[in-house]
Amino acid sequence: MLMTILAIALIAITLPGTIELLALTLASLFHRNAPLDKAAAEQLRIAVIIPAHNEQLTIARCVESIAASRQGMDAEIVVIADNCDDDTARLAGKAGARVLERQHEEQRGKGYALDFAFQTLLPEGFDAFLIVDADSLVQEDFLPVMASLFAQGADAVQCRYTPLNVEASLRTRLMNVSLMAFNALRPRGRSALGLSAGILGNGFGLSAETLNAVPYTAASVVEDLEYHILLTRAGRRVRFTDRTWVKADMPTGGQGTQTQRARWEGGRFRMIGTHVPLLLKRVLSGERLLVEPMLDLLLLPLSYHVLLLLFTIAIPVGFARVYGLIALALVLLHTLIAIRVGGGNLRDLRTLAIAPFYILWKLTLLRLIGRSARQNASWVRTDRESGTHARRD
Repeated sequence: MLMTILAIALIAITLPGTIELLALTLASLFHRNAPLDKAAAEQLRIAVIIPAHNEQLTIARCVESIAASRQGMDAEIVVIADNCDDDTARLAGKAGARVLERQHEEQRGKGYALDFAFQTLLPEGFDAFLIVDADSLVQEDFLPVMASLFAQGADAVQCRYTPLNVEASLRTRLMNVSLMAFNALRPRGRSALGLSAGILGNGFGLSAETLNAVPYTAASVVEDLEYHILLTRAGRRVRFTDRTWVKADMPTGGQGTQTQRARWEGGRFRMIGTHVPLLLKRVLSGERLLVEPMLDLLLLPLSYHVLLLLFTIAIPVGFARVYGLIALALVLLHTLIAIRVGGGNLRDLRTLAIAPFYILWKLTLLRLIGRSARQNASWVRTDRESGTHARRD
């Protein structure tokens, strides 16, 4: 009896994620990008916002990359030098950006920086705002592609977001495969289903009308996830395009990676506790479009999802083992299709061989993740082991 109860509990925990993976994996194969209208895009006034906290090593490179993507667009590049004590502001201005400096002892974080930027720039008549992290590079057509979606009436947009330093280490190569699933396959699937694609924290944009209707009040370490929940609860939709991309540096290992993963995943668990009950209440009251955002929250990070499925298979209960094997096969299918739609290759398939070791490493972070889930986190740079690049957590 005890084994049966345990099996039912594990199935209940993992089933929402299994349903989410099945729906998005199959739907991703049917995603189609909207046609571009560059002439209409050129009629819009766009602000590209770069939130930056002590990013003197990468800020000029980022500003220059965005400037190169203007292609006749009416676009202003604005750097928010937030609580900086380095040379970020001067170097950003020298590279051609408009610089807004912000200092606040208590309200420290990307969400606060973005809210400050939006409140400052909204009265200036911009039609839409694009957000790019300070350690990023953008594709040459980034601005025209994103603006074209706004010209077609999008509330919000999100492009592909991938690692810049894929070959830096085995961990960054595995992270690249993971992001093919999280940042390519899943938003493609949501888009194909007519759902909101999600906000990935980098390479996204919001229309002025959306920001006026849903102010950017998200201030947690996963402020992108938090704000997307607010958008979906307000009936707004994020449109996805993989015609263009942003690429950013990822930590290659060591303390930087531990800090980043613990903060992101701890923040996500906190959002589960905060928002799932509210979403469930609204779903039960008839708001069916909120089902997928709720399932997305309930889908645990894939390493933990797999680990729970392995425990399910280990239980000597027939129906649990059948479910676990089917659900694990779906995870494999999800990963393989992610590599396909993400433009991966045979080397990415070989990289999956280190996934079991990555799952074991993730178990060592549970204490840090639990701590992050219980508290708001300030804006802390994740240092790269090379000492040359850094990005926000």
